[in-house]
Amino acid sequence: MRKIVLAAAVAGAALSLAACSKGGDAASSADSVASEATSVADSAASVADSAASEVSSAADSAASK
Repeated sequence: MRKIVLAAAVAGAALSLAACSKGGDAASSADSVASEATSVADSAASVADSAASEVSSAADSAASK
């Protein structure tokens, strides 16, 4: 749960920094934001997979006791 919250906070910070940056044209800024969002989404998916694996492992451990 903490990892998911951390990933969401990082995503929000990255998007706010990208939105507030000066210079460049709108197209490159949009591409930058889209690229960053994709990267954050991939990271969040990885964290979710890891959390699901940990939950599954804990459930198996509890079931075997």
